[in-house]
Amino acid sequence: MSSLVSTAFGKASADNRAALVGYLPAGFPTVDGAVEAALAMAAAGADIIELGLPYSDPLIDGPVIADAVHRALAAGTKVADVLHTVEALAAAGVPVLVMTYWNPIDRYGVRSFARDLARAGGSGLITPDLSPEEAGSWLEASDEFGLDRVFLAAPSSTEQRIATVTAACRGFVYAASLMGVTGTRDAVGSQAEGLVQRIRPHTDLPVAVGLGVSNGAQAAQVAAFADGVIVGSAFVRRLVDAADAADAAGAATGADAVAELAAELSAAVRRARP
Repeated sequence: MSSLVSTAFGKASADNRAALVGYLPAGFPTVDGAVEAALAMAAAGADIIELGLPYSDPLIDGPVIADAVHRALAAGTKVADVLHTVEALAAAGVPVLVMTYWNPIDRYGVRSFARDLARAGGSGLITPDLSPEEAGSWLEASDEFGLDRVFLAAPSSTEQRIATVTAACRGFVYAASLMGVTGTRDAVGSQAEGLVQRIRPHTDLPVAVGLGVSNGAQAAQVAAFADGVIVGSAFVRRLVDAADAADAAGAATGADAVAELAAELSAAVRRARP
């Protein structure tokens, strides 16, 4: 079973580089604006889009993403808008995973969401607050509809926990570089490389590192030891700043700002390895 996400990681590996995974929330600054920004991100070099499903209690999201998600919800963004965004990206050939907390999926209906996500062309889910032990309905539905399922491992994870997480994953394994919420930081968590090394004996899946990567230098640092580099808050900050500037000056530049950062990060992951 191979998804567009698996294919993207395979292509990056063949090029001797890490894949770039870029996060944006659906519905911000508008539903169409999010589609435009994500397409611009992909065109500028992002290999995979991680699309956030807006939720009222984003447990691991830092202030930048939480603000954008709140604004998306206040504007009326619904699950149907998320699926519409997935469909628009997939139609353009962009691999897309939905990052979501579990409550919205549970309320929608696990099998129904898996079915509708597959119909829209989505590759699967990243579920930060769902443990493999509690994921029975999702494991079953993702098997039925051929979807990737990405669980998180953290620096605090024991060897047994890493084994459990990796056994449940499909597509890639998400290595959280540090404990805490998302956000840009001056340095990538010092435990990130060690965590990747601890994960590798447990799985042949790609391992991607997220939380705290915000610029080309950090992306290159992570790309030297990981199969993927996940960037979220830095992209969302570009959109937030552009949306605020548009409110003040009447000109939206969010997609251009996102594309500029994607190009910088894409170049960085390509120069990280000899």
